[in-house]
Amino acid sequence: MDNVKQALLSIFFSIVLIGFGCAGYMLIEGWNFMDSLYMTVITITTVGYGEIKKVDTEGRLFTMILLLLGGGFFLYLTGNIIQSLVEGRIRVVFGRRKLDTQINKLRGHFIICGYGRIGRVLARYLIQKYLDVVVIERNNDRIQTMDEDGILYLVGEATDENVLEKAGIHRARGFITAVATDADNVFLVLIAKQMNPDIFVIARASQNTAKKTLQAAGADKVISPYDLGARRMAHAILRPTVIKFLEIAFSDENTDIQLEEIRVSPGSELAGVALQDSGIRQNLDLILIVIQKNDGNMVFNPKADTKFEAGDTVVAVGSAKSLKEFERLLYSSTK
Repeated sequence: MDNVKQALLSIFFSIVLIGFGCAGYMLIEGWNFMDSLYMTVITITTVGYGEIKKVDTEGRLFTMILLLLGGGFFLYLTGNIIQSLVEGRIRVVFGRRKLDTQINKLRGHFIICGYGRIGRVLARYLIQKYLDVVVIERNNDRIQTMDEDGILYLVGEATDENVLEKAGIHRARGFITAVATDADNVFLVLIAKQMNPDIFVIARASQNTAKKTLQAAGADKVISPYDLGARRMAHAILRPTVIKFLEIAFSDENTDIQLEEIRVSPGSELAGVALQDSGIRQNLDLILIVIQKNDGNMVFNPKADTKFEAGDTVVAVGSAKSLKEFERLLYSSTK
């Protein structure tokens, strides 16, 4: 916006200066408009073709004034152009360094490959949940969009190990491939698992035939947006009440009820405590839907004597306040 204002001001002053010169020659020397315009232009641009007509003393004084004004204006204009170029370059360099510094400080973040329609929506959702996200995008045309969205990003090929190193793949919690082709997604999964075997990888599959390939490459979870969308539409017809509940529970806005999963940390004060002795249902008014054990087994609708164990993942339904307190209990240590 500042550059646009400077450009408009420069055009305005150019018109004023030329108009001033034309008026001066017409009044002082009595020339016609074209002769005055020609003399004004060659004077303020310092071309120096010479006087088109004999100029008296007053005309020469006016020419010197016009020459000084024109020279000063063009110096000002040149300075603004250079300043814009230099400041723009400095802004880019320091902006990139700031992004790199922020990325280097991240731990337990998510890396998203691709900032298309799916990647952008996914990044927004994770950021709304206060999770750290780094996007790798190879299309330079999307830089402005990423800047406007205020996300951390790297421009380059996600298949480049140097780019993945800069994105902090060894420190990342999850890796999400959301690029357009299944072949690229398979390659990205292979590289991510090779660089960090422990990272949780979610891959997008455009075709059903690519699901097994992505799983064989090491993807922990394979998602087909088209299949997911079709199933969602089918469930909306068959189970509208269930879908309405899930939409409320997974809503991005603050609601009275939420669905959340929380991991039992080692040393938690609830580790080794039975559900009936934890006071969760009585004090927090939470409903425990399922507990996933370390070995992957699911305990649905856990009984009263079911014990929490370190490493368990608990899925609960309740108010946001109660879930926050429950999370504190599962993370807090008895030591």
